[in-house]
Amino acid sequence: MTGHDWSDVPERLARLAAAPTAGKVFGALGHEWLVEPPLTEAELTELESQVRVELPEEYRSFLRQVGRGGAGPFYGLFPLRRVDGRWEWEGDGAELTARETLSQPFPYTEAVNPALRLPEHPDEDDFATAEEFAAAEESWWEQHDAIMYDPAHFIGLVYLSHRGCALRDALVVSGPARGTMWTDRTADEGGFEPMTDTDGTPLGFARWYRRWLDQATEQAAAA
Repeated sequence: MTGHDWSDVPERLARLAAAPTAGKVFGALGHEWLVEPPLTEAELTELESQVRVELPEEYRSFLRQVGRGGAGPFYGLFPLRRVDGRWEWEGDGAELTARETLSQPFPYTEAVNPALRLPEHPDEDDFATAEEFAAAEESWWEQHDAIMYDPAHFIGLVYLSHRGCALRDALVVSGPARGTMWTDRTADEGGFEPMTDTDGTPLGFARWYRRWLDQATEQAAAA
């Protein structure tokens, strides 16, 4: 079976939904093993026209064969919704997907941590008054947000899943790393990391999704 053939997935999800122990799998109580209807080819074409980029084939075929969102890693795949003629990904963190810059190349091919550029956090003992410390701390947080949430970090990324604690997984859709999955850990100052398989090879969307499905099946059986 190739990574682009998703014909087995609906049945596997249905079996998990029927398993009495499936609710013990992390995130299952949120997505309940359900997927939203697949996109039609016309809908997919409209989406890609709006964001000015052709989605990587593994994710594109998933949208056509399985669904536009729902059951998936962690709390599930962010669903695509068409609101007032505009296609958007919805979910906790889906707003990080910058539709207007998806066609621009994601700038990284190796792990990068913008937090390493941060100055040292102010120490209250170094200031004569509480007011001076508060002003220094406010300035530090302004620098923090400007560095950690610089829009340049997020171009070419489609956010697909929320791990919890504001950590999220995203698919690179433009640039040298196109088609690979990355974890965004900026919320805990961990930066951006490419996801790899057990043998160290980069994870594409299909392997990322199928690895979760295999693990979920094992966890439900063990429970």
